[in-house]
Amino acid sequence: MLPPLTRGLSRIGTAPSRLRILSGLAVASATALLLAVVWVADHGPEAVNPTGDVVRVGVVEGQSVSGYLRSSRGELAALLPSSGSPVAGETWALVSLRTYLPPDKLQAALAGVPVAEVYARAPLPGVRTPVVKIPVYRMPQDVVTGMLNAALARDQEQADYRKLGDELEGDGVNEIRLRWAYDNAAQAAAAEAAAYRAHCACVFAAVVRAAPAVLEELAGRAEVRVVDPAPEVRSLDRTEFRPVRPEQTTTVPDDPESGAPTVPSRSRSVAPARPAPLPSSTGAAVTSASPDGPAAGSGPSAPAVQESTAIASASPGGPGPGQPSTASGASRDAPGR
Repeated sequence: MLPPLTRGLSRIGTAPSRLRILSGLAVASATALLLAVVWVADHGPEAVNPTGDVVRVGVVEGQSVSGYLRSSRGELAALLPSSGSPVAGETWALVSLRTYLPPDKLQAALAGVPVAEVYARAPLPGVRTPVVKIPVYRMPQDVVTGMLNAALARDQEQADYRKLGDELEGDGVNEIRLRWAYDNAAQAAAAEAAAYRAHCACVFAAVVRAAPAVLEELAGRAEVRVVDPAPEVRSLDRTEFRPVRPEQTTTVPDDPESGAPTVPSRSRSVAPARPAPLPSSTGAAVTSASPDGPAAGSGPSAPAVQESTAIASASPGGPGPGQPSTASGASRDAPGR
């Protein structure tokens, strides 16, 4: 704006009336500039909200398990051609199993369906163990490798808890309580590590991608409890999955281990640097975190494991035992689903 104003000044001179005209033009220009800045701030690109666009698939605390199963089956039926709706393409879906399965039996239960990731936990009696998420490209090799990674993480946790317990000094009530908690946590971590190394029956859910007709066939298998389709999912890294566990039969969470000891948590994740590619039904590789569809390349991903929930915190005021460390999932009626 300044060059035009300068040229105008040379033309109109310096008379008082002309200076008032110039002052008015300057104020009007400044006002217009201010309005333009405000408009751009209000109507420009929206600020990225790191949590606002996360899709949540699964169950929430306090939700009826029977209601979740019924609504998931209804949603899958609505995607089938026989429902009269338009023919749907491949869609993501959360598969919850009837029981915990080892890697070798998991492969048979999900045969013919591309799997992107599985969820596992060591179902130890009297201990509330965390859930781990294992990215999958090859079955069952990646599941086995993910379990070994989880075992290594538990080994480190056990060492950390032992060290924390040994560093405690004094015989006061708080010291005794913490020492007991650290000892229990170390024992639980050691038991989890042993279970994962033995390729335990620990997997209870999977995320798959297939056409509705294939998902319907999968839902009818004896090992499968329910298939929850999620056609709204475009990117797995912007989705929170909360599968129903085999022991949950009434509401979520169904807490059969209410008498279990409190175990402090040292939640950690060992995730791949790049999202695991998922083989599609046509043989092409699909990068699970990409919202834009198929991507080039078909090599196996680096096997990894990531914790999605944590056991209780030892610190005062921390989350209660068995509470998830990430935001809870939601049913179809919850925000984002």
